[in-house]
This record gives sequence, C-alpha cells and structure tokens, in this order.
Amino acid sequence: MAGLAARPARLLIAALSGALAVLVGTGGWIAAQAREEQGRADDRQAVLQAAGTHAKNLVSLDYKSADADVRRILTTSTGAARAEYEANAAKLRATTVENKVVQQGVLRATGLVSMSATTARVLVVADVEIRWDGSRSAPQERFYRWQMDLSKAGGAWLVSKVVQVQ
Repeated sequence: MAGLAARPARLLIAALSGALAVLVGTGGWIAAQAREEQGRADDRQAVLQAAGTHAKNLVSLDYKSADADVRRILTTSTGAARAEYEANAAKLRATTVENKVVQQGVLRATGLVSMSATTARVLVVADVEIRWDGSRSAPQERFYRWQMDLSKAGGAWLVSKVVQVQ
C-alpha cells in the first residue's frame, strides 16, 4: 500500500518538474527574443545617429578648421559617397579657405525608411547658415533634405550614398 501512496506523489513531482522545465525554457526564449529586439532597436538608433552625424558634418564647415571638417565627412562615409568626397576634398577645402566660409548647420530630423542587417535608408533634414568672414554680405540660409543610404562596414554604419530630395 505504501507503494500506491507514493505513486501520486511521484506523478505530481514529475508533472511539476515538467511544468518547471517548460517555464524555464519559455523564459529563456522570451529573454532571447528581448535581446534580439533590443539589438535591432540599437541598430536602428545607430543608423539614425550615423546619418545625422554625417549630415551635420556636411553642413558644418569653417575655413579655420577645413582640413578637420573634410576629414569628418570622409570618416562618416564609404563606397561611392566617400569616393566622391575624396575626389572633391581639395576643391572643397580650397574654396572654403579662400572665401573664408563659415557654415553652421543644425540637424532637424532623421527618419528610417528601410533597414536590413547590412544596409539602411534614412531621410535627413538639416538647415545651415552660411556666412563669409570679413564680408559685408548677409548670411544665407539653406535648407537641405537628403535621402542617405548607409552600409554597415566593420561594425559601424557609414553613409554610402547621398541624394538631395525636394
């Protein structure tokens, strides 16, 4: 009779052990999903930050720091965009220094259009005030709207293409 009384207890323990295993497995799966979603959210934020930084670099130039300003543009770009910037870097620097250009840009907004594991497309809005040191000309305001394509290179998001949009 003692064997019969122990049988329901063993069944109960086995059922509880099974339920516990399911709960632990489910908890692990939920935690893995949460980590994966956090990773995607972090990547989205990194893409927006990279596009915003690149835009800010494009609209913030000063003749006193032209070399460093151009280097920042190159550092945040890759592929075709970088090749284009490299091809025009000397002219940009010379024009900026010769005309004593001071551009102060403001990033207004970034918005994610699409994204995969290695590419993304972002819309960017930035405004800039351009003045010429020593000139009596009034400062000019310009308003930029870009579509930027980004690529993940070496773990960092870099701008690979910039298209001005209306």
